[in-house]
Amino acid sequence: MKIAVIGTGYVGLVTGTCFSESGNYVTCIDIDESKVQRLQAGEIPIYEPGLEEMVKRNTRADRLMFTTSYEDVIPESRCIFIAVGTPMTADGSANLSSIWKVAESLAPLLPEDAIVIIKSTVPVGTNRKLAEKLKSLTGREVDVASNPEFLKEGAAIDDFSKPDRVVVGVSRPEVSDVLHELYKPFLRTEHPFLSMELESAEMTKYVANCMLATKISFINEMANLCERVGADINQVRRGIGHDQRIGFSFLFPGVGYGGSCFPKDVSALISVAHDREMEPAILNAVDQVNTAQKRVLFEKINRFFDGQLAGKTIAIWGLAFKPKTDDIREAPALVLIDQLLQAGANLKVHDPVAMDNVKAEYGDKLAYFDHHYDTLEDADALAIVTEWNEFRHADFDYIRHKLTHPVIFDGRNLYDPAKLKARGIKYYGIGLSSEKPEV
Repeated sequence: MKIAVIGTGYVGLVTGTCFSESGNYVTCIDIDESKVQRLQAGEIPIYEPGLEEMVKRNTRADRLMFTTSYEDVIPESRCIFIAVGTPMTADGSANLSSIWKVAESLAPLLPEDAIVIIKSTVPVGTNRKLAEKLKSLTGREVDVASNPEFLKEGAAIDDFSKPDRVVVGVSRPEVSDVLHELYKPFLRTEHPFLSMELESAEMTKYVANCMLATKISFINEMANLCERVGADINQVRRGIGHDQRIGFSFLFPGVGYGGSCFPKDVSALISVAHDREMEPAILNAVDQVNTAQKRVLFEKINRFFDGQLAGKTIAIWGLAFKPKTDDIREAPALVLIDQLLQAGANLKVHDPVAMDNVKAEYGDKLAYFDHHYDTLEDADALAIVTEWNEFRHADFDYIRHKLTHPVIFDGRNLYDPAKLKARGIKYYGIGLSSEKPEV
């Protein structure tokens, strides 16, 4: 099958590459000429394990191409995936301007049997609006489908190649049949292909992300409560996680969620509810708890130094919003950095892959180090914000020797408090019984 993917961001590039890996001829279209030139030269603009090798392999096999030209690609494409950004606006709703610009570019070039599939996360009703717009521009009915993505940054290739399920929203069963055939190579282990109405598919994406965000905010709020009552959230998490109705997924306490999906999708669904004159109490609470949670680590650091952070040097390990990605959108580390800078602290930072993105935003306001241990020299304290694997087994004797104040503020609960105490290091995590305030 000949496929066009419009947008070479995270979703578009992974989608196009994985479809080419299964034998299809895929052309990815982007209006950014420099980005297309980089991709044609084999340079990958994002960090995603395994993606670079797969892009190069399929480019060499002439199954994967990149261009800025709609005219050269759309007239010969059966399936056209739209994977452009739908960023959050000031009021929390999704900005769909890129979707409508794509529609105007597509319309005069669409072949009779083309299927236009929205892969971007869009509010309920967008697919029907797209179908109406394409009909007005072409004078005929155009098949439009919703195919939300459920990719985790850092595991996107596996998520696409071995999906829990594939969800499509269609108006005609014949469209579902074409998409089922396209996805068959990825569903050989009997994972379901779920065909439903357009609105239900659109809503599925938002509900899935908001449910996961809810679990994160819930466990974080319980962690904060554990500190106040003298309980240990790690023990509580084990106590509830073995209940099959609850499970362990997304029940790790921390400093809040970030990234390109959860914050945006929670806000977008809140906006959808407001448009329908409904007040989404749970979603409002999820968002509020997450915003507050991103300040927790700073509050612990500030309290330890009695509010005297001016002139202090803090080492920070981990800048990306999660491991295995260079994505810093809505990253908790940036909130901590902003608060520490405002308090007058000096910051020495390290992340395995996200430092260039942070440097582009902060410039010389921070000191950047290629090795995480190098940040400790003359530092007063260490803060851990992202749980990269290389941080999990640290040399605590070295840390104690290097830090002016042997203290670790761990936003991901990587370490055993008892072991650090035995090494002479003060340790502050999230939701630990050792942090119960004195009464």
